[in-house]
Amino acid sequence: MTARGRGCQVRKWPKPSEGSWTEHYPELGTGPVSFRDSISPEFYELEREAVFKRAWLNVARVEELPRTGSYLTKEIEVAKSSVIVVKDRDGRIRAFHNICRHRGNKLVWNDFPNDETRGTCRQFTCKYHGWRYGLTGELNFVQQPGEFFDLDRSEYGLAPVACDVWNGFVFINFDPEPRQNLREFLGPMITALDDYPFELMTERYDFVAHNDSNWKVFADAFQEYYHVPSLHSQQIPTEVRQPDATFECGHFQIDGPHRLVSTAGTRRWLLAPEFMYPVERATRSGLVGPWRTPETHQSEGLNPGGIEPWGITNFQIFPNLEILIYHGWYLLYRYWPTSHNTHRFEAYNAFHPAATVRERVEHEVASVVLKEFALQDAGMLGGTQAALEYDVVDEYPLNDQEILVRHLHKVSVDWVEDYRREHEAVKV
Repeated sequence: MTARGRGCQVRKWPKPSEGSWTEHYPELGTGPVSFRDSISPEFYELEREAVFKRAWLNVARVEELPRTGSYLTKEIEVAKSSVIVVKDRDGRIRAFHNICRHRGNKLVWNDFPNDETRGTCRQFTCKYHGWRYGLTGELNFVQQPGEFFDLDRSEYGLAPVACDVWNGFVFINFDPEPRQNLREFLGPMITALDDYPFELMTERYDFVAHNDSNWKVFADAFQEYYHVPSLHSQQIPTEVRQPDATFECGHFQIDGPHRLVSTAGTRRWLLAPEFMYPVERATRSGLVGPWRTPETHQSEGLNPGGIEPWGITNFQIFPNLEILIYHGWYLLYRYWPTSHNTHRFEAYNAFHPAATVRERVEHEVASVVLKEFALQDAGMLGGTQAALEYDVVDEYPLNDQEILVRHLHKVSVDWVEDYRREHEAVKV
């Protein structure tokens, strides 16, 4: 299987009585791995071109663009770009580079040009010289057109960015001619969630953190639960914290550049007071969400390993998106690189809208406790990045529970190597 290639069927393998998850995917190997891709400025510059300017990137949900003329801007430092995402009069969601075609002024911004913004408008007007653009990007108005030399307005519309929607998630692609459409890129493991009702979960709690680590270093923290007994000892049962206790995931799966990890779980695990915050007992909500949630449609792709009792499935869409689906709600992560050793971490929880004050409190408590959990992971990032950058060790052993860590770094390197070979072939 290549970095981009995939068969027609997704491989679904239970872990055998002998052998391992990693051995199901021999292309990954089982030897030590290098994390040089997380510390090299040169690799980062190639990764910007090979990955983030070629892959489909999630930038929004359709609920963020509820009516004609609804727009938002997205600052994507890794692509050195700002993008306008807008719903046109036909209900289609489009994306454009946030640049006026006259003198290159940033077109849509409020008080500070590097801050993201959103709103509703009939057209976009440049603050500098008043050029106006329609919701489909066409140039509608030029101040004093007679002052220009043979200006053809049809040639100066906004520069488009490829844009498509899957199950309410808005994606863009900076490649002028994407090699795969969005659905092909996502593949069968992800599109098995076609019928999952994300649109019902519209009550959101967002947070953003700026981290001193490579984006993959943080993504690695959510790809394995081998670290849980050590790092999250307050949130797990006593028996799991014992020396040599086993804490394993129920199912790992890989499809092309994307990954999946699914775990067993039940809220009953959190009823013991010794590993629960008092507010969790009082509100009956916490780490795995509210203890009572609406019955949500069980999509075919939600629990591909057939785990019982099923708890969480984390769908990791290459390069920088994770969607963690729980019972009746979901959690979304995005990792946006800002340099070779820094990134912006965006996250939100999405619930069915609260019908009572108590339900709203349950949602808020779950969001706070989950944020605390994520901050425990984030607290490791600076130390990991600093030690990797000492560049003393270049071979790190990974166990079977870290198969997805192995896969992410291999895919990133593969995409960069593909890009490098293509450009060398062009030079020849």
